Amino acid sequence: MAGLRDLLMRFRPVSTPGPAATGVPADRTAELAAELAPTLALLDRTAGQAAAVRAAALHEAERIRAEAARQAERLVAGAVDRSGRVRTRAAARHSERGRRDAAAIRATGQRDAAALGYRAAARLPAVADGVTSQVRRQLGLSGLPRPTPGSGKGEG
Repeated sequence: MAGLRDLLMRFRPVSTPGPAATGVPADRTAELAAELAPTLALLDRTAGQAAAVRAAALHEAERIRAEAARQAERLVAGAVDRSGRVRTRAAARHSERGRRDAAAIRATGQRDAAALGYRAAARLPAVADGVTSQVRRQLGLSGLPRPTPGSGKGEG
């Protein structure tokens, strides 16, 4: 940067006072341009470097976006594949649980039916005797001896 002396030199007359002297007047514009040229050249180079950095950053950002999109597609495809397998396993578990529950209900029903059959078989002779007694009474045969099973009466 220019010092105080250089600044003051700008205001120095080109020639000595008095009659016109031969000489070339100072070109202030050229002096300022010469003074600023190195600094502006550095700024131009820095601006170029900044543009190159921005371009590289944009290129890298686009590459990162593209890779992220590919990774997201892979993740979605994997998730869809896994969801199908998970759904199949869950359906198999529920189906197996349903089969076990159905088998348990069926076994309970068979046990209840067997118990009912045993109770019916146990009560059948008493019910048959009761019905036979009522029929005999209604027919007026209550005083007569009862036929015993296998005695031959009423067979044939």
